[in-house]
Amino acid sequence: MVFKKLLGALGVGGPSVDTVLDGGSAVPGGTLSGQVRLRGGQSDVHIERITLDLVARVEAEGEDGESEGTVVFDRVTVGGGFRLAEDAEHTVPFSLTLPWETPVTELYGQALGVVLGVRTELEVAGAKDKGDLDQLNVSPLPVQEAVLEAFGQLGWGFESADLELGRIGGTDQRLPFYQELELTPPAQYAHVVTEIEVTFLATSGGMDVIIEADKRGGVLSDGHDVLNRFTVSHHNVASTDWNAEVDSWIKQLVDRHGAHHGGGHHGGGHHGGGHSDGHHHSGPGTGAVVAGVAAGVAVGVVGGMVAAEVVDEIGDAFEDEEEEGGDE
Repeated sequence: MVFKKLLGALGVGGPSVDTVLDGGSAVPGGTLSGQVRLRGGQSDVHIERITLDLVARVEAEGEDGESEGTVVFDRVTVGGGFRLAEDAEHTVPFSLTLPWETPVTELYGQALGVVLGVRTELEVAGAKDKGDLDQLNVSPLPVQEAVLEAFGQLGWGFESADLELGRIGGTDQRLPFYQELELTPPAQYAHVVTEIEVTFLATSGGMDVIIEADKRGGVLSDGHDVLNRFTVSHHNVASTDWNAEVDSWIKQLVDRHGAHHGGGHHGGGHHGGGHSDGHHHSGPGTGAVVAGVAAGVAVGVVGGMVAAEVVDEIGDAFEDEEEEGGDE
């Protein structure tokens, strides 16, 4: 536990803060709980408001190329309205619900290189100071894991994951960015598709799976993007034959010759594609398939980076963010 002094708007000698998240990974749409621990400074202060920001490192396409910045994708007030005495300690427990579209940061315990955090902000006498910033780990929902597991069993390999600023047309996307999981094809599709990008847009009622394929150009045609959208339920995850389901998606995607010509998908360039009715192909339940599928999806995470290196990179990003916060 490290209390971090707030040296910006509240001045030297002000209170310090340490936000502690409860152990384990959260899931999209799930509960995130923990404690905000405060320690008084050199004088009594009235804590007007304690706010938690959920932040993400997001990529954006611009005229000058690709850039990266921090986006706040949810903001929750968890306490306030009390006096913090000099040198006193005060704990504020909290519990909040993550947005359903919260990106996934890990798969089978391996970091995907996606940077999410929880930033604590105190408001005292109208002055706001950004203090503590903690790494947020998010595991996939059961249906997300089942879909990715099926891709792995079908021979697709994990290439990278990133967050793109923008919106996907024709969807009910709510966050200002979306997550892309880039997968490389097995041999049977390598001559048709260079890679696919999978995006999950979850809600309390189900989930859209948006799959974009970067198709190889033929002799008489240029390479182009083809996109499809499929709807799945949070129910019957264990009794669905996900290998058959996902394989049918891929076949539909690669068969849509010329149906969708994309002019660059980044920065909101996704286009609304075909929409299946979400009916699953019944088959023998895959159940809880062992993590051996990691050989297909989770190995080679972030282009070969080992998890420890990804964690170091995330740590550096958060340090940069704290320095930026201190300058405000």
